[in-house]
Amino acid sequence: PVSVPPELQGKYMDIEFDFKGDPLGGVINNYLLEKSRVVKRSRGERNFHIFYQLLAGGSSKSLRNLKLDKDFTKYSYLTTEAITLSGMDDASNFKAVKEAMKVIGFRRQEVKSVMEAVTVVMKLGNIQLQADSGTERCYIKDGKALAEICDLIGLEQKILERALCFRTVEAKSDKVSTSLNAAQAYFARDALAKNLYNRLFNWLIKRINESIQVKAQVEHKVMGVLDIYGFEIIEHNSFEQLVINYCNEKLQQLFIELTLKSEQEEYESEGIAWEPVQYFDNKIICDLVEEKHKGIISILDEECLRPGDATDLTFLEKLEETVGKHPHFVTHKLGDQKTRKTLAREEFRLLHYAGEVNYNVTGFLDKNNDLLFRNLKEVMCDSGNSILNQCFERSELDDRKRPETAATQFKASLAKLMEILMSKDPSYVRCIKPNDSKQTGKFDEVLIRHQVKYLGLMENLRVRRAGFAYRRKFEIFLQRYKSLCPETWPNWKGRPSDGIATLVKHLGYKPEEYKLGRTKIFIRFPKTLFATEDAFELQKHTIATKIEAVWRGFHQRQKFLKQKGAAIGVQSWWRGILGRRKAARKRHAANVIRRFVKGFIYRHKPRCPENEYFLDYVRFSFLMKLKRNLPKNVLDKSWPVPPPALSEASEQLRHLHMQNMVQTYCKKITLEWKQQLEQKVVASELFKDKKDNYPQSVPKLFVASRITSNEINPKVLQVIEVDKIQYAVPVTKYDRKGYRARTRQLVIAQSSAFIVEEAKLKQRIDYNNLRGISVSSLSDGLFVLHVPCEDNKQKGDVVLQSDHVIETLTKLAMTADKVNNINIIQGSIKFTVGQGKEGIIDFTSGSELIISKAKNGHLSVVAPRLNSR
Repeated sequence: PVSVPPELQGKYMDIEFDFKGDPLGGVINNYLLEKSRVVKRSRGERNFHIFYQLLAGGSSKSLRNLKLDKDFTKYSYLTTEAITLSGMDDASNFKAVKEAMKVIGFRRQEVKSVMEAVTVVMKLGNIQLQADSGTERCYIKDGKALAEICDLIGLEQKILERALCFRTVEAKSDKVSTSLNAAQAYFARDALAKNLYNRLFNWLIKRINESIQVKAQVEHKVMGVLDIYGFEIIEHNSFEQLVINYCNEKLQQLFIELTLKSEQEEYESEGIAWEPVQYFDNKIICDLVEEKHKGIISILDEECLRPGDATDLTFLEKLEETVGKHPHFVTHKLGDQKTRKTLAREEFRLLHYAGEVNYNVTGFLDKNNDLLFRNLKEVMCDSGNSILNQCFERSELDDRKRPETAATQFKASLAKLMEILMSKDPSYVRCIKPNDSKQTGKFDEVLIRHQVKYLGLMENLRVRRAGFAYRRKFEIFLQRYKSLCPETWPNWKGRPSDGIATLVKHLGYKPEEYKLGRTKIFIRFPKTLFATEDAFELQKHTIATKIEAVWRGFHQRQKFLKQKGAAIGVQSWWRGILGRRKAARKRHAANVIRRFVKGFIYRHKPRCPENEYFLDYVRFSFLMKLKRNLPKNVLDKSWPVPPPALSEASEQLRHLHMQNMVQTYCKKITLEWKQQLEQKVVASELFKDKKDNYPQSVPKLFVASRITSNEINPKVLQVIEVDKIQYAVPVTKYDRKGYRARTRQLVIAQSSAFIVEEAKLKQRIDYNNLRGISVSSLSDGLFVLHVPCEDNKQKGDVVLQSDHVIETLTKLAMTADKVNNINIIQGSIKFTVGQGKEGIIDFTSGSELIISKAKNGHLSVVAPRLNSR
């Protein structure tokens, strides 16, 4: 039946874990990739799955770019017997491979370069060579495959063709180029394919390690996993089977060393009564293969390296001469009649721990040499493929030493693996092959018994069953379980062995359950250990409670002492600060008093060091006092009294402050308020300290008009509409004859003043004809408008009385521009009654306002005197 190939390489992987047990990363080491499978494999098996996956799963575009065809039969290296395998989907697996490369971190160009290299390996098998008749030379029959290879990896076709058909040999400074016959050229082609695939595989391992390796330089728990090929016996066993079985012999030897042999040696060294178990020690077979100068590998290397005509048969003869008497080695020549029937002349037989294996020496020397001609290396160094450039480093060409043989390389890597495994505490997973036909549910009893026997499982079971399940050094066991015995807790002062004896006696161990060695205690039954462990788990709670109580007490005491020490320290520190501050304040106060007294003494002298502090303090005190007592408005005339030295500065500050208050006040004044102030200023200039009722008018605001436009008759408004009305006020007019009081309205317009009686305009006084205005100094509201009598329209001066005399006269004076024509008279006012006639108004002080005609014909006005001047 068609089968999946066996393990084609061994690998050891270190997996690092964090403290939680989660994997962080790891490192992979590979051993003995069976690269010969690239060009040759057993019947019914594949070589490597990637070739079939690429053809089955690659897209049409990618296959076209790689110059590949989906037809498997077109590639010589691929077997037609294993194109498809049961239960395996190559297309899906190829997709999984590409996804895995993406997850690991492969760049797109790297994936492309890897697939190009895989394609080159496949296409190398399609290069067909033909001997040149009459010569030892050969040539490439069809250059299509060669051209496609060169196109893929950027090489010149002629250079690669010459490297395949010729070989260059260097001897010191000379170079000799020799042609290859067809067989040699095929060997060179296959060597290139195997070497290229092997180097590509190693590059992939290195690239994966770069991705999964833990970068942080911190120690973690490490678990190593070894997955390697098992013992192999096939129809035709060759060099590959020899090294695989040699590897299994070494692993079996390690198994024996770490289990059977070490177990029994430990019992003997500890003085434990023991009946030895017989087992097969395969060291004799390992020595047969690897011993220096006498082992099979050494003899094979010697044949490969010696000058002369060395062949596979001469190697077999050398084996017969050197190891022919070894009990585990036999050949056709050395065997008896029965043995010769089962051995060919070119075969030798080794008696492995797993059974007898016949090895055919044909091809041993070539496979061990595994030489890649130098000129092929040079060509691959010039490749345009970035990964192949890394696989074939130019520094190799400078190394003139002959490369190590394949067997020596494997022996060295296996020795390193053994060192790694010896440093670990190994656990074994033994795989038992149920049948040779690879069918599920079928168990071949004879085959299984044979495997159990040669794997040494029965001996291991007998050792385990006859031995002790648990062993520990006295110190470790006593340290763990000493709390279970009052005599050993908390510390045992005597020898560890005596402590162990006391402990097991207290625990009630029976003699058949344990043995005491020289340095260790051995417990036979797991149940005894489990019972001890259960008792320890219960005891841990009691111990934990005691430890917790002691720790809490200790912790609280330490906390209290720490707080107490801190409090004392803080108190001491704070008292020191307070004392230093107090002393500093006293020193400062003494210095201030001293400087102040000295400054006071020298206060009348020019500024000097003795009085500068005092003078500065006086200035500062005055300025601070001034800051607190600055006038709040322009009417506030208060100002602190300055010291003599600051008189001039005080006046300047006062002037500046007043200017500032005035500017601030002016900025806040509206247009209406400005007009109000202007009128008040004019009123102040006219009546301040001149008329008794002026002070009462100061706090009262002047209004725009005492009569609204609705209160003036429309006919009057129609007459004076040309002249804009500025102010109107109700007044009382006194006739010139008889001084009868009549109610009138005084309307002050822009160019004239009008006296109105309801709907009739009684008199118009043009401001140009207004010669003056007379008013008394008393608190009455009478005033006289002096007009010329020559004007026929005017009948004489007008005598009026207003309740708002200050407001009325101020507005009239400002509108008529007669501010300088207002006369404030004490005593009597004369006014013109008509042509050549005069009237007199007498003003006297009284308790209340009385206006009447006197007996002498004058108008008498008695006004209360409100303000004495």
